Amino acid sequence: MMSWNPFSRHSAPKKNVVSRSAERELEKEVKKAERLEETSRKLYKDTKRWMESNQGMMGSEHKITQNLLTSQLCQTEPQLCAQIADWDHSLEKQELYMKELNTTVQKAVLEPMKKFNSIFPSIQTAVKKREQSLQEYNRCQARLEKHQGRERTGQNVVKLDASQKALRNAREDFETQNSNLTEDLPKMIEGRVDYFQPSLEALIKAQVAYNSEVYRMSTELSDQLSSQSSSGTCTKEERVNKIQQGLANIKALSITLDE
Repeated sequence: MMSWNPFSRHSAPKKNVVSRSAERELEKEVKKAERLEETSRKLYKDTKRWMESNQGMMGSEHKITQNLLTSQLCQTEPQLCAQIADWDHSLEKQELYMKELNTTVQKAVLEPMKKFNSIFPSIQTAVKKREQSLQEYNRCQARLEKHQGRERTGQNVVKLDASQKALRNAREDFETQNSNLTEDLPKMIEGRVDYFQPSLEALIKAQVAYNSEVYRMSTELSDQLSSQSSSGTCTKEERVNKIQQGLANIKALSITLDE
């Protein structure tokens, strides 16, 4: 994202109708808005990637069970095939909860964030219009001062009157643009917390609900598989030891190819 802050691209003219302190205060607010836009858009993209990763992880695990069910191993081991089928069925139910989670995140987080991000082009336009009106205000002021220093001939008086009228119009336009920006910009920045708070709460609650349900189903599946296996009477520690022993036996195998 390119910077749309006009204060960062040029310095103020030597003589300005607006004080430097007022310009610096507005510049701070514009920079805050620019950083807020960058953070908000990044958060939106990261949330979308997180949702896609969740769905991808679920799909990958489901693919494992599908591949195992069609493997030769399951064809010759009915007990193992039944256990993998139970695992696959559990994943199907977990996938439903995952879809509910993503739906909640879409409605409660992504859509409000997208709506929030849509206001930044309007802010950018307001900043540019204010900058343009300030430049015109400065030009009209300089033109008036130039005509005020000239001899008061008929032609110069006409030009002076026209310059005064142009200055009044430029001043009114600038004051309108400046007032709207200086009042609304801090309010928008300050209100970001109240705006995002409900989305954050909804996200946390949705994650808690999903993870609690997945933990419950995974625990039930683990207990079910343990009761079906030949080592169902083993304690958790004994099962872990058997797994470690099996891995150790595999590592100890010596497999060579005949040349």
